[in-house]
Amino acid sequence: MFKTLALLALAALALLFILAATRPDHFRVERSIRVQAPPERIHALIEDLRRFNTWNPYEKKDPALKGRYGDTTRGPGASYAWDSSKVGVGRMTITAVTAPSRVAMALDFEKPFAAHNQVEFTLQPDNGATRVTWAMSGPSPFPSKLIGLVFSMDRMIGQDFEQGLASLKALAEAP
Repeated sequence: MFKTLALLALAALALLFILAATRPDHFRVERSIRVQAPPERIHALIEDLRRFNTWNPYEKKDPALKGRYGDTTRGPGASYAWDSSKVGVGRMTITAVTAPSRVAMALDFEKPFAAHNQVEFTLQPDNGATRVTWAMSGPSPFPSKLIGLVFSMDRMIGQDFEQGLASLKALAEAP
């Protein structure tokens, strides 16, 4: 009986690993919102990391978060590092800016696990308003694929992006 249970457990574990191995090698999470403000106004709230953190949902998750800005906080090369028991340890660096339509960032995590992702904000005119899209993409190593069988990265990160975009919208639309 014990031998049968052990074989069944081993078979289930093998099936789990096989399922994980079939998942994509990269992920992409993306959310958009329509904002009643010109792209220039919204762009300024994204490409300046001090202003970015006024609406950044991750900054709001941990009041005890310890953040450090780099030598510059705006434009390519601007950086911000954080250390938090709730949102982990990491750093973001603006890698490219095309005003007023795009801001790209490198997002590097040390904890709770190492990850190196790309973030992109795009702003497009939308019938007198601006369509803002926040996207993050990166590799999915095997442990991420295993976790993805139980937890939806799109749902978890997507919710945060939706909250952040709603805060950005409120800030950009304020008089």
